[in-house]
Amino acid sequence: MDKLLSPLREFVKKGDLILLSLCLLACGYGLVLIYSATRFLDSNKNLILQASAIILGVCIYIAMTLVDFQLFTEKCWKWILCFDIGLILLLLTPLGLNVNGNLNWLNIPHFPANLQPNEIVKVPFILLTSLFIVRLQNQGYSINSLHSISLVTAHALLMIGLIVVICGDMGTCMVYACILIIMLWISGFRLRWFILGGLAALFAIVVLVIFILPETNYWNDYRIMRFRVVFDHSLDPAGIGWHQERSILAVGSGQLTGQGYLQGTQTQSPYSSSLPFRHTDFIFSVCGEEFGLVGCALLLLILFSIVLRCVWIAHTANSSFSAYTVIGIAGMLAVQIIFNVGMCVYVLPVMGLTLPFISSGGSSIVTTFAAMGVVSSVKAHPMPSWLRDRSQI
Repeated sequence: MDKLLSPLREFVKKGDLILLSLCLLACGYGLVLIYSATRFLDSNKNLILQASAIILGVCIYIAMTLVDFQLFTEKCWKWILCFDIGLILLLLTPLGLNVNGNLNWLNIPHFPANLQPNEIVKVPFILLTSLFIVRLQNQGYSINSLHSISLVTAHALLMIGLIVVICGDMGTCMVYACILIIMLWISGFRLRWFILGGLAALFAIVVLVIFILPETNYWNDYRIMRFRVVFDHSLDPAGIGWHQERSILAVGSGQLTGQGYLQGTQTQSPYSSSLPFRHTDFIFSVCGEEFGLVGCALLLLILFSIVLRCVWIAHTANSSFSAYTVIGIAGMLAVQIIFNVGMCVYVLPVMGLTLPFISSGGSSIVTTFAAMGVVSSVKAHPMPSWLRDRSQI
């Protein structure tokens, strides 16, 4: 019994209980919204799975707090990279499951929920990116040299390329790209490299459209249309813009204080013509309809308090690796929050991204708690990296 309680005592002593409390507060808010959003189904399956994922996530948070991730990543980076690549490649096996046109899920027999590899590998991706940046700096390379940029971006392009080719999930690729940009900016990359990278990406898109897809009516491709309807809401309101039309109607109808819990017109409607994906992608719209502007403001306050807590821990970190890692995680959360809310209020295109801690989704919840566990680990290991015993992981 003492062997079991000893790690718990160490966690209570060293771990970030404030961060954990904020995460649980956000999850509690999410459970309230998920219950309302799935009440019309006459089933608590989603609620039970979400609660189970939260419990598992808290256990992972505690376990990961006790791991020194700088030493672990330095010793095992090759295995971590192989894990990332291998997990995504598993989607090409019979275990891969195509949902809504994207090969994003692993359907493991007898497992109670599907797994989403491109969610799971976000944390290892951030750890490896931090390690590569720090190693280049320690080896005396200028972070703005072509050598440094090539090595750091090669890893990111590999992972993003795999997701594009195998999954076809452009929304997740945007999150990975934003994480990379934030981490590079913090590490000292100059503005000119971001401008050159943006121009290169624009050139690649133009080449793709003109030379690779000339036989298709790409201007009306559904991916292009998702952007077009954002600028012109009347363009295709019954087609590509339908989901966001329903969403903005739900958010707007809530006004200041909402229609009342379990009283939302679209949230409680059993008809398919009502708010779609209301417990996942568009759960923020549920909050807007039933709790109004006040409820949405409270929700965003909780979520950005988590982001700010991460930024504070990064500011107090003892090493560049820890600081870059925590900033990468904070950036991951902030980007997903902005993208999801922007999608719900019809100022950004539909990307299929969940709202961290709030949306229903086991892989998302567990991955986010794992990321928070890494942040808590940074707080729990304040000793400078050069003083640590590198014979132990």
